[in-house]
Amino acid sequence: MPKYNYVALDARGNETKGSIEVGSQNEAIGRVKEMGLFPTKITEGDKEDKSAGKKAAKGKPANKAKGKKGGGMNINLAIPGFGGKVKPKVLTTFTRQLATLVDAGLPLLRGLRVLEKQERSPVLKRILSELATAIEGGSTFSEALAQHPKVFNRLFVNMVKAGELGGVLEVVLKRLAEFSEKAQKIKGKVKAAMFYPVAVLVVAVGIMILLMTFVVPKFKDVFAGMGITLPGFTVFVLRSSEIIKGNILAVLGGMVVAYILFTLFLKTKFGRLAWDKFVLICPPMGQVVSKVAISRFCRTLGTLVTSGVPILQALTIVKETAGNMVISNAVVKIHESVKEGETITAPLESSRVFPPMVVSMVDVGEQTGALPEMLLKIADNYDEEVDNAVSAMTSLLEPIMIVFLAVIVGSIVIAMFLPLIAMIGGMTDDGPKGGKE
Repeated sequence: MPKYNYVALDARGNETKGSIEVGSQNEAIGRVKEMGLFPTKITEGDKEDKSAGKKAAKGKPANKAKGKKGGGMNINLAIPGFGGKVKPKVLTTFTRQLATLVDAGLPLLRGLRVLEKQERSPVLKRILSELATAIEGGSTFSEALAQHPKVFNRLFVNMVKAGELGGVLEVVLKRLAEFSEKAQKIKGKVKAAMFYPVAVLVVAVGIMILLMTFVVPKFKDVFAGMGITLPGFTVFVLRSSEIIKGNILAVLGGMVVAYILFTLFLKTKFGRLAWDKFVLICPPMGQVVSKVAISRFCRTLGTLVTSGVPILQALTIVKETAGNMVISNAVVKIHESVKEGETITAPLESSRVFPPMVVSMVDVGEQTGALPEMLLKIADNYDEEVDNAVSAMTSLLEPIMIVFLAVIVGSIVIAMFLPLIAMIGGMTDDGPKGGKE
């Protein structure tokens, strides 16, 4: 019977090495799992001995080979997380594929090498190679992930760490994949809903600049030749046209400066809080943003706690991934309450962000000891409500933006035709008088 050498992680995440005699590699994987260990590398003993002999014959020092693949020091000259970012969709696909491979019994290291070979993204391909090298050097999967904070956030790293400690890495990877897929789905729906109003706004600005720089000046020449007194609204539009046409670069530059100042304002703590509060109460967008924030909070906290992450550590991660400072401040109060041994229901209710139904369901979850399951149910429910809210917002925004565009264009058109209407009215009044004479 062949002999297989294995490298595995125990329940505490410590590396364990050993050898077993079984019929095949699959049997070796099963035997190691029966021992309560999670295999990261399994190799046939005879092949490993032959490989070591060949390396020694080539003149490679034994201590150098040991330093490369041993459990001691792992020197990595690459800058962690440097070289670009990975798209969320690509990362979600990788997580799902890795979960499938690990669940099928493939060792983690081998699964990473398989995904590295087929990966098209050069950034993720390089990162997968670094992850595999780190694991070969004795690092745990979570430690290797932590070296790339720009790609794998704290939520990802801590859930993987909890999965390693509990020996349920494949389950945690599945939950991570499901979490990412649902988050991308909600984000895509909100983006799709906001595309229409943003597109109409851009078109409206473009039409206004076109009218004010090319069309209105021609009417000014016509009015000058007619020698008539212009209405106040027409004079205002003509003067505005002169300012825009004569300072078009300054106007465009002012718009860019205004955008930059607004962006810098949002980067301040006060500005971010003020904007997040405004977004939560601004109709019709507020309903969608509020439901998305509540869904993200519940799903993130529920997924973390279900995966075995301690509640205080989970709340810290939720605060960083909330995406809204109002929600983050509420999570800080919840963290302080739990730290003092109290429930999370009171600070949840006092935040005035979470509806009474959510507070009541969380309260029931705490009392029955089923808080993670209750949080995930709330998240599923709010995901459906987000769909309805997005549809309602889209239906409401379409006529609003059409009216907005009509008002902009119509105002300029009316301003240009007011003198003509007044002149035609004057000619009509003079007509009957001339007939009577």
